[in-house]
Amino acid sequence: MLEAAKTTLLIVSALFPIVNPLGGSPVFLTLTRDYSSKARWLLARRIALNSFCLLIGSFLVGTHILAFFGISLPVVQVGGGLIVISTGWAMLKEKDEDDRSTASKDVEAQGIFRQAFYPLTLPLTVGPGSISVAITLGANAPRHFGPTFVSILAAVIGSLLIALSIFLCYGFAERLAQLLGATGMSVIMRLSSFLLVCIGVQILWNGVSTLLGSHPVAP
Repeated sequence: MLEAAKTTLLIVSALFPIVNPLGGSPVFLTLTRDYSSKARWLLARRIALNSFCLLIGSFLVGTHILAFFGISLPVVQVGGGLIVISTGWAMLKEKDEDDRSTASKDVEAQGIFRQAFYPLTLPLTVGPGSISVAITLGANAPRHFGPTFVSILAAVIGSLLIALSIFLCYGFAERLAQLLGATGMSVIMRLSSFLLVCIGVQILWNGVSTLLGSHPVAP
């Protein structure tokens, strides 16, 4: 159990700063500003569940899936980086809250979950960086994490803790908006959108630089 606890702590400490549910909550609130509070909580729960499935799947079978399709991690980073840049740029160009209808909508269940997986879960919550780290941890599990049962148990517990943090941060995003006020949230959302573009560029560059470095320079 001590080994499982150490491994769980390693997984959480490696994934939490990359998933960053605290930093993602303003982005979540921006994309769900027309939803009611109840609908936002339902969506937060679905995103947390999707995130758990993505993380545990990446940890356990991520390397096998990429190998089956002949896809490398740098290629995943390039594709994911482009999507993150596109989403951040679209948010950056959106009009302020005052220019739009502020009334919350009681969206039907199907409408609530329409964006739950894409783009709210992938790539905005669990993006290429998180998937890359989870795949890397899973690939090194037999060598560093001891018995297979211990690694699976640690992956499940670690992914559950990350999913719980996502659910709480996204669920209370509206409380954050009330504390900051309309002007404060507008500033936070613009900064978050800009940072999202920057993160996408960084992810894209990491993938491109790795791909370029894998090819020898011609004499």
